[in-house]
Amino acid sequence: MELKTQVHNIPPLYDEKSRVLILGSFPSVKSREAAFFYAHPQNRFWPTLAAVLGEETPKTVKEKKAMVLRRGVAMWDTIGSCEIVGSSDASITNVVPNDLSVILDAADIQAIFCNGGTSYACYKKYCRAKLGREAVQLPSTSPANARWTKEKLVEAWGAALKPYLS
Repeated sequence: MELKTQVHNIPPLYDEKSRVLILGSFPSVKSREAAFFYAHPQNRFWPTLAAVLGEETPKTVKEKKAMVLRRGVAMWDTIGSCEIVGSSDASITNVVPNDLSVILDAADIQAIFCNGGTSYACYKKYCRAKLGREAVQLPSTSPANARWTKEKLVEAWGAALKPYLS
């Protein structure tokens, strides 16, 4: 596969009741094809978040959107466009960050969480100074992060998110 410029094609997911913002790095090929977050069936994001919230894992995009918004979660990614090979975060270059202020200006975001190291590194490099807000790095739900079991992910994500969610 070759390095190719890709533009983020998923709009931010939030409403005025959102209290936490979860940021990925850049959508995978599967997510870009589906035009929705964490569409790869092996990504553990949806089962992890549902377990933290005490809900059934949503199956459809409509169910996923409803669960996230109902529970005060906003979602987007740190990167708006970049050069990337396939879905490999390690290959990302020429980053143009997303303007996260569209969410922060519209919702009372009390905490920002990054799903994995690439998201967190991009947040620190491109967003933190502009926004004047810290973020917390959570372990990645990507299948590439095999050393974290689903149980360990649920424990770590739950400890971080539960103080902010209803």
